[in-house]
Amino acid sequence: MQESVAGFKERGTWTDVVEFGERLVYALREEGVESDALEAFDEWRPKAHERLEEEVSEKTAEQASVAEGKGEEKGKAPEDDLQTAGERLSESYEKLEDDDTGGAVKKWQDSIDYVARAADTLGRKALRKVESTVYENVMTQVAPYYFDNELVSANLQFVRSQGEFEFEVNVNDDELKDAVRERLYDYEEGVNRWHVDIEKETETAEAVEGVEPPESRTDAKSTTN
Repeated sequence: MQESVAGFKERGTWTDVVEFGERLVYALREEGVESDALEAFDEWRPKAHERLEEEVSEKTAEQASVAEGKGEEKGKAPEDDLQTAGERLSESYEKLEDDDTGGAVKKWQDSIDYVARAADTLGRKALRKVESTVYENVMTQVAPYYFDNELVSANLQFVRSQGEFEFEVNVNDDELKDAVRERLYDYEEGVNRWHVDIEKETETAEAVEGVEPPESRTDAKSTTN
């Protein structure tokens, strides 16, 4: 492991960067970090059975996509909101027939809100589809695969001129970063062999860039001197 302006860096084979990601997550957990932000990073980080241009590319596009709107957060499809908008509009007319002007205005406003929410959902989905396609097919060809949230910022790339992968991660909280640094150096000095976590169904022929995965599968545990 090296240190850079942007954080911690590992260069080497696919197994090297996979191991680095596992150590980092393990160090964060040992520091008491248990959060959705950590789980999101743990999901995104490279795995031994994955390929950079397939699984990691797809995960990067997903985490970089446009956030969900209010309709999506409530699990409502555009069609649902448009149907509700029509119902509210009908109720508005009924209120007018009953001389309830205030109620009619309220129902009409509700109808407009549902139409706007449906349009917002459709727009976000369309943008997300374009964004995902552009990112996977264009951006990953010229920029590293990246991840960013309140806990960590990371990027991963294959340096073709060196024939190596480069994985760089910054822990955004300085105090936590110092603690993680100490743990990472402790792992380097005290661990004989780090057993990289492998999915049981992984086949050697599916290894990334032709790198054979380690033989055993553990829960990212280490063997100490």
